[in-house]
Amino acid sequence: MVHVLSSRTVVRPVDPDRSRQFYGKTLGLPVYREFGTGPERGTVYFLGGGFLELSGRAEGAAGTALELWLQVEDAAAVHEELAARGVEVLRPPVKEPWGLIEMMIADPDGHKIIVVEVPEDHPMRYRP
Repeated sequence: MVHVLSSRTVVRPVDPDRSRQFYGKTLGLPVYREFGTGPERGTVYFLGGGFLELSGRAEGAAGTALELWLQVEDAAAVHEELAARGVEVLRPPVKEPWGLIEMMIADPDGHKIIVVEVPEDHPMRYRP
């Protein structure tokens, strides 16, 4: 068995400064650490129990293989806040058939971000 001590999702943005603005200022994610220098320096953000690292630079637009799943306390409040900050909301909060409330936004490179609220009565709130 592999004993994982830590993990993070690494994103190679097309425009690192634009992506740092989006994740750090627009979404307000706190910085865990930064490394390197210049525009392609690395910035690692806290994501609840995980981390998101922006480092390097991509040659082209994002593919569709990566989606971020961010759990929040109140999806409607986040929707309101992000819309007020000018974030394009691809889909407003909707209660899905599986019981989660989900909305969708995208980062500047087109990576989809699913913002999820787990309602109080949802089975994910309980351990067997």
